[in-house]
Amino acid sequence: SLSAGLDLPGRFLFAILTLMTLIAILVFIEEAVYIYRKIPSSKRSIIIWINAAAPVISTTSCIGMWVPRSTMFTDFTAGVFFAIVIHKFLMMMIKECGGQKVLLRRFENGHFTITTGPCCCCCLCLPRVPITRQTLFWLKLGTFQFAVFRPVLVFLSIVLWTNGNYVLYNVSPKGPALWISCFIGALTLCALWAVGIMFRKVRILLKCKNIIPKFALYQFIVILNHLQTTIINIFATQKIIPCAPPLSSTARGSYIAQQLLIMEMFLITVISRVVYRRKYHDLEPPECMAEEPGDKKQTP
Repeated sequence: SLSAGLDLPGRFLFAILTLMTLIAILVFIEEAVYIYRKIPSSKRSIIIWINAAAPVISTTSCIGMWVPRSTMFTDFTAGVFFAIVIHKFLMMMIKECGGQKVLLRRFENGHFTITTGPCCCCCLCLPRVPITRQTLFWLKLGTFQFAVFRPVLVFLSIVLWTNGNYVLYNVSPKGPALWISCFIGALTLCALWAVGIMFRKVRILLKCKNIIPKFALYQFIVILNHLQTTIINIFATQKIIPCAPPLSSTARGSYIAQQLLIMEMFLITVISRVVYRRKYHDLEPPECMAEEPGDKKQTP
């Protein structure tokens, strides 16, 4: 068994990481109860979904750490959940502006700057796009497609894996793993691009709602869950991370990625509790913002 193969420092490390995962789950449950009681129902479920991202990734990493054979399932579960969270984050920004109708009134003659990361940050020649109902629809579609197609591709990968056709670390063009990974990567970039376009437009308006720290936490989860794990897996596949019997290079890389994620997601869970628990002032309606200060004084 896994615990029998661990020395004393290894068991102590596993115990500490498991405890951190349990604390992260308890912190999230307490935060979810607070959000359910204090946040309006229109925003409640979206904020709970976003706050659940770090604890869910921490939990799946902990399960993968204790049960190595489940790594593929736990990684896919975390990926599917975070695909939904990306869409929820875009919807949260729209909700914090007062909803789609109010947002369109606030930025009636405004434009979206589409020269933003991760897709078109270098394409400075691209035109600015007017903010209309149609452009908002395309932004929402950009994140919604990821929340729909990622589970479908994950299901397809698991079916191929059970049949022996899908090998996670096989980057051969003849294998399906490379093509499925590339397709998922393209969908991920489109979804992150849509969120980046919206954030660039509303970050000043929603500064009072701490949108910049919230976006920073969301970006950290993206980088740590996707980029960091991918880099470690590449190092393990190329044998840069040496094997340590009975663990192979790929198994050891997987352990390192999971243990790092548990610690990082624990910190993000605690910081998210501080950022999302603050009390914010509601934004004034667009009509009130257009009034002169003198007019406001005359209002009874």
